Amino acid sequence: MRKSDKRRSSSLLGNSARVPLKLLSAAVALAVIATTGPATADGPGREPAADSHEPGVDPTPERPPTSEVSWLSFPGGAFAVDSLGHTVRYRACDGDTGRVADPNMRVAAGVASGAIVVGGTAYRYRVPLIGRSEGTLEVIQRQRPPTTLTGVVVTSPQPPTDPVAGARLFPLSGQLARVVADASLNPAGVTVRDLSGRYGDQQIAVNGSLRPKAASVIKLWILVELLRRVDCGQAFLDDGVLVTPEDVVGGTGQLQFETFPQVVTLHRLAQYLIKYSDNVAANVLITYLGGFAPVNALIDSMNQRSTILARRMLDSAAAQRGEENYTSPDDVVSLLGAVWDGEILTPASRDLMIGFMREQTLNTKIPAALPPGVPVAHKTGDLPDASHDVGYYLIPGTETAVAFLTAGPMATGDETVRRMARTVYDFLVDPVDGAVEE
Repeated sequence: MRKSDKRRSSSLLGNSARVPLKLLSAAVALAVIATTGPATADGPGREPAADSHEPGVDPTPERPPTSEVSWLSFPGGAFAVDSLGHTVRYRACDGDTGRVADPNMRVAAGVASGAIVVGGTAYRYRVPLIGRSEGTLEVIQRQRPPTTLTGVVVTSPQPPTDPVAGARLFPLSGQLARVVADASLNPAGVTVRDLSGRYGDQQIAVNGSLRPKAASVIKLWILVELLRRVDCGQAFLDDGVLVTPEDVVGGTGQLQFETFPQVVTLHRLAQYLIKYSDNVAANVLITYLGGFAPVNALIDSMNQRSTILARRMLDSAAAQRGEENYTSPDDVVSLLGAVWDGEILTPASRDLMIGFMREQTLNTKIPAALPPGVPVAHKTGDLPDASHDVGYYLIPGTETAVAFLTAGPMATGDETVRRMARTVYDFLVDPVDGAVEE
């Protein structure tokens, strides 16, 4: 598995990682913006979907889409920049500024730069708006030397490392577009990113900004927020959490069949969350993490504007009130790519997460569409009006991140997901339509 080559001058991991800071001499006037949750983003140069009222698709994003967004990755956190809205957000092991306005942000030559002060801590940044570039963030507090963080800039999508090799993946877009067009009952979206370098780390999408109900795919963000805290030394997987009879809900999962109250380790909750898509584990972890806000803060810090956690699993009353979880293929692959490249989790936590995804027991979609024995790590999502499967094809030398999302009837959505999954697999093992292997 390939790891990103990141140079960092300091680490923010563990309890010893309180960042030294020194106040900037010229304080910047700030306005803290209340975070209302991510909204739809269609990516640079893309128009929103023509029909935003498709069944099961959210018609009203909470914030207008923006194309000038990037985030700087460093151990245990992120520094997000929205150069159109002139806002930033620092979220790491030592704290979270929330989404903050920087009216004096300078955007020139594809680089956003500026300085903010929050709670006596100053953040001076220079963040390119082109993915895979190197950015810097200086964190300063009075009476302490400044700390400089240097990391890889992440955008959605990340640009290819080799555009010539990346062009060989483009014919797959046409093949997937035909599958999507044939799915008359199911609005569908798919995003695919090469992780192996075989196709120059190219990303392609068909309806990548489609925003259906997230179903259990939202559990991936719950897991990443938990593992991020483990990386920060703020949680330990052998810690126990008391699960009570009041926590038990139905649907998918195994915990609902056990006897409560009992103490369950964070490791087992995390494993069951993915392996069995356990709804009890999901709800218990949401409570443990502090509710919806921390998970949505993670989402916002990675500028994933289509995704939001707004209700617990099996909370039908919340769903009837219009409180719903949403995501998009582009956001899913943004998360999967950041995990794979070690840009939001340590290698150990990344490997644990992918290991849980390899244990997935709900295998009627991606695995069912592929020949027996093809290695995959994935996470499903099912509702009466949504069917998804997302994850990694782990074919050696052709590792790929995929997100297949559909709205509409689940049964026909399942078949659409299988067709998309097989189309990607067939292309990877036997490229056609002009994709020439060297």
